[in-house]
Amino acid sequence: MKSLARLALSTGALLLSGCSKDTPEVPDAGPPATGTAVERTDYVDVLPDVPCADPDYRAPRANCEDPGSFNLSGCDLAAFGARSPYGTYRAVLRYHAESAFGAGFRLGLDGTLMGRPLVRQQSDARGFFLTAEYTMPSKAVQRYALAGCRVPEPGRITGCFVRCTNGVPEYAGTFDARRMNWENEPNSSFPLIPVSETAVPLGDPVDVYVTKDHAYVVSVPRGTEAGGLSVFDVTDKAHPVLRTTLNLPNDSYWNGVWAKGDALYIASANSGVIVYDITDPAAPQYVRALPGGAINVHTVFVEGDRLYAMSPAPNGETLLFDVASPLDPKLLSRISVPRADATSYPHDAFAYQDRLYVNHSTTGYVVLDVTRPDVTPVLGRYAFAGQYSHANAVGTIGGRTIAFEGGERFGAHLRVLDVTDPARIRLLAQVKKRAQTSIHNMVIKGTRLYVAWYHEGVRVFDVADPALPQEIASFDTFEEFHPRSTDSLYQGAIGMRVPGDGYVYVVDLPSGLFVFQEP
Repeated sequence: MKSLARLALSTGALLLSGCSKDTPEVPDAGPPATGTAVERTDYVDVLPDVPCADPDYRAPRANCEDPGSFNLSGCDLAAFGARSPYGTYRAVLRYHAESAFGAGFRLGLDGTLMGRPLVRQQSDARGFFLTAEYTMPSKAVQRYALAGCRVPEPGRITGCFVRCTNGVPEYAGTFDARRMNWENEPNSSFPLIPVSETAVPLGDPVDVYVTKDHAYVVSVPRGTEAGGLSVFDVTDKAHPVLRTTLNLPNDSYWNGVWAKGDALYIASANSGVIVYDITDPAAPQYVRALPGGAINVHTVFVEGDRLYAMSPAPNGETLLFDVASPLDPKLLSRISVPRADATSYPHDAFAYQDRLYVNHSTTGYVVLDVTRPDVTPVLGRYAFAGQYSHANAVGTIGGRTIAFEGGERFGAHLRVLDVTDPARIRLLAQVKKRAQTSIHNMVIKGTRLYVAWYHEGVRVFDVADPALPQEIASFDTFEEFHPRSTDSLYQGAIGMRVPGDGYVYVVDLPSGLFVFQEP
């Protein structure tokens, strides 16, 4: 259990965009209206102020073996001796304008770079230099090398990198890395109070659903560890009790979970929607998998007597079931939308007032009319260059239909959209955290928005004025030195539920199940 001294509470870093639009790709949004924010996309290009950058990224001067091959003459190498030689960092690696990617590294005895053990690690008054390598399927050996140049502020490192294949430098660029802790976070006057923290025994926990005084946590495999379902009795919120764990043979990539009555629905990457009978909530009994055969279902959502199952493969579609009899779902239709490219698929969705709001990855945020299951026209779409729409929540605030949407990549953040008229979706506000991190899932309750924001922890916003979200509470769930922590983007708070019992339930990838008092 984290001590209360580790509470990280923040009024938030609210950034409302005001720059010119990067691209005009919002085809269904219509012209901006008064009070509408301007889309800046997830990644806004910034060139770090470091003298080691090459004039041509395709002609590196540095190699992957020798820190002396980098032009560090104008750098402050002594600054690296004053900072901690330990920590987990996320970085944005940029090699030319509009072209960048995210990467992580861990400093210390178990040091890694992009998930690979460090071949070399230097972090002292003489400078900062990291290298790691991996063997590609072609047997070629690829290596990255990072040379630090400056420490602009505590917890931040800027510098240059180079990539080499079989010892030959291929391209180079700059990096801007930040440590994944909250030491510089300001305080908030409304604390999110932790009640308990419980380890999850299966794989990496990714989602939770709470019903019948039980928390149903689903996990995906972690290395050789299988994923599956872990069932906790949370009658005593301060002392959750693990009742059982289960999965199926060769079927344990379970990414989403929902319940209705005595039925539990699990999103399986192998067999679609798995139905369990939870008449006895502590001992789920397998019923069957739907719709039958090998199919990947990534997330599930229930509204009324309808179950929506978002399926990335094989067809990139949303399955719609009638669950008037919860333990006996009936397939009503398979919903498809025009895709931006062959890789696009429905990742998540939110059903609200006869509309389905679909996070269709690279196609964007799509609104469908689902009044009839057999005819589901597209009413509107919000999209921009480089989008990977991932999760959303929708509600009525001040007589308008407001959507909260976010992607999943470095820089992905919270967008507030007026979707009252889906053919003219308006961007009202954006809330951004560190560019090196990503938002994940969210829950709306009245005028409060609860967000699981990976390394940025749990964030709670007052959204009574949708154009001016105010962060009122937060908690740092991510522990950089946890034995199950990695340098991946996908670390920290990932899934949550606010069932209305006075508590907030959050799953964190390394740490497991958290229970908080509802603020």
